[in-house]
Amino acid sequence: MQKYTLKFKAVSVLTTAALLLASCGQDTEKNASRQIVVFNYGDYIDRSVLGQFEKETGIKVVYEEFLTPEAMYTKYKNGTVKYDLICCSDYMVDKMVKEKEVKEINYNSMEHIGNIGDTYWQVSESFDKEHKYNVPYFWGTVGILYNTAMVDKAPESWNDLWDSQYKNNIIMQNSVRDSFIPPLILDGCSINTTDETSLRKALEALKKQKSLVQSYLVDEVRDDMVNEQAAMAVIYSGEASLASEYNEDLEYIVPEEGSNVWMDSWVIPTDGRNYDGAVKFLDFLCREDIAEKNFEYVYYSTPNEAVLDNIDEEEKEEDTAIFPDDNVLDRCEMFTYLGPEAEALYNRLWKELKVY
Repeated sequence: MQKYTLKFKAVSVLTTAALLLASCGQDTEKNASRQIVVFNYGDYIDRSVLGQFEKETGIKVVYEEFLTPEAMYTKYKNGTVKYDLICCSDYMVDKMVKEKEVKEINYNSMEHIGNIGDTYWQVSESFDKEHKYNVPYFWGTVGILYNTAMVDKAPESWNDLWDSQYKNNIIMQNSVRDSFIPPLILDGCSINTTDETSLRKALEALKKQKSLVQSYLVDEVRDDMVNEQAAMAVIYSGEASLASEYNEDLEYIVPEEGSNVWMDSWVIPTDGRNYDGAVKFLDFLCREDIAEKNFEYVYYSTPNEAVLDNIDEEEKEEDTAIFPDDNVLDRCEMFTYLGPEAEALYNRLWKELKVY
């Protein structure tokens, strides 16, 4: 299975908000049924499938991208754009479900929904207990990507991110929940803790580390590591796998203390204008040929078993970032939504770190 060509770029919003507003604001209800407005992470779909969907159905796809779940939620709640579909991470989906911001999905009308394996529906129970609101898209882990030519020895622990010999050679995630993973786990805490004392202790550890950190990034992490801009970085498993295809010195590990296992899913917001079109698009994404095309482009772990069945065992054994074994997953924990008070606390601490 051929992997896609890496594009060295920072993620940009390919469809501007202004264009979206013009498109959405001028629609009558009749025109709204002829398009769907989709909000997704940057560079997280093979864009050719958008055109294919339009050609097959006659439904236009207006497409916008975001960097982080928090940025997505802020833009969504602004209410200016009425999104028909949003793809986001487990804990943010959890939040939207609890806030009744999403509609139930009519799975019975979806021909290809059976391609999503039972295991992944079970995983999604952590944020959609009744299996009503989400369609799993991709999943993975958070770990450390390191350059074997730039480190004295392979990192095994999150503690290696505090090694002073790598000053200005460490990249952290520009994401509040992800950056708190290492210090919380090292302190023996759950990555879902709401205990202020534990969180402030984690903040102090991040402050101590900050002088060693070269930058806080999201999607740019992959390209910077390929270009040998840093010795190690906190990264998502799919990005790590892609990076290692273009620099043979790069290796990925999930630290021995454990980490986060995450799942990104699609949901249908309550104020979307084209429910039927959104369900058609979800079914289209679950179709084997489309899911395989997306997998080859994005190259993250897929929940689509029709695609998984086509991958040879050698590839699964070689790429442990995309196909982690059970002993890795057993020491990982999934994020949950922690409630408005804890969310506000995390955000205050994150701001304190960034201005430190």
